[in-house]
Amino acid sequence: MATLSQTRSHSGHKHGLGHHHHDNVYLTSQNKNDAGVRITRIGLYSNLGMAIAKGAGGYLFNSKAMVADAIHSLTDLASDVLTLATISWSLKPPTDKFPYGFGKIESLGSLGVSSMLLIGGIYMGYGSLLTLYGHFFLDPSSAAELITHAHGHGHSHGHEHGVDVVPSLHAAWLAAGTVALKEWLYHATMKVARERKSSVLASNAVHHRIDSLTGIVTLAVILGANLVENAAWLDPVGGLLISLMVVKAGAENTMAAFLELADKTIDDEVKASVRKHVQRAFSDIPEGHEIELRGVTGVKSGQNYLVDLEVAVPGNWTVEAVHETEEQIRTRVGNKVRGVRRVRVRFLPKDTVAPKFDEFIPGDVSPRSSPEPEDDNNHDHSHNGNGDNKSK
Repeated sequence: MATLSQTRSHSGHKHGLGHHHHDNVYLTSQNKNDAGVRITRIGLYSNLGMAIAKGAGGYLFNSKAMVADAIHSLTDLASDVLTLATISWSLKPPTDKFPYGFGKIESLGSLGVSSMLLIGGIYMGYGSLLTLYGHFFLDPSSAAELITHAHGHGHSHGHEHGVDVVPSLHAAWLAAGTVALKEWLYHATMKVARERKSSVLASNAVHHRIDSLTGIVTLAVILGANLVENAAWLDPVGGLLISLMVVKAGAENTMAAFLELADKTIDDEVKASVRKHVQRAFSDIPEGHEIELRGVTGVKSGQNYLVDLEVAVPGNWTVEAVHETEEQIRTRVGNKVRGVRRVRVRFLPKDTVAPKFDEFIPGDVSPRSSPEPEDDNNHDHSHNGNGDNKSK
């Protein structure tokens, strides 16, 4: 049988959604009576409320740690809002103009938001470092002038008395309240996650616990600055620590968005899941033991996975048999692997070993086999050695 190599694609499945920060599938559901939807939406609104409250409270109560914690809350909120803003767009079916769908729209949005968070974290860390530098190395008046100039506004909040500005004890109540609320969200979300055996909700619950721990850091530095003598430096230290967390999250998300836009291959975990379900599809196919899965690759496009498979089959198989095999592979992978929006299968005969990346045309090959056609108007003319026409 002649060598058979064909490629087919699929983009018709709409499955569960993932996100590089944490899974937000419950945020997109319209079933507001569902316990998972309800607790997830409560978490979203809580993140919004706490980000505003901590930002305002940190500003009014002179707490850099609380302002930094507010920016940290925005990392969660931004992820959820980004998902809600791009979910319907990224799941639109492909068109002639956009044959790979619209998943990269979310990748671009993620790059923008994570970059802003990264810059915000750096800015907060810079402010905390200036405060610490002024506290330990400058006289009070010089330090106050440096910090006010660096912040670019007149909000000195007591800097005229020196840099040893202790955050108000009222900030401790706000910090304690956010810790209590996040702990409640952790337990409430985890309860539903255990009932549903939902890894999505469990992931969100763990994130609430991380936010709670961050709030405890804020609470500790505020109390320490108020209760320990000459410990005003604790507040900018706490702000610096939290800003480092924000910078780390922003840098990781920014890099993930860059790599996604650069078409980095899908994660090994997704590849393993695809491989497992392809092998199971083989077991449901007559003569499936003759089929060999040689390669799994693909790219992530927003919340979508575009998967490419290389499958070897006996050389005497008919096109109909190959097509049926393809349909069973596509159906199995599309239904079982979350986020898969397209499955493309390349078939090869078993006795053929294709080199890696053989579908790419080398860039250094000259087009010797494709000479340019002669001008139709001059194809009957001949030329002499000097380039002049022999006949006019």
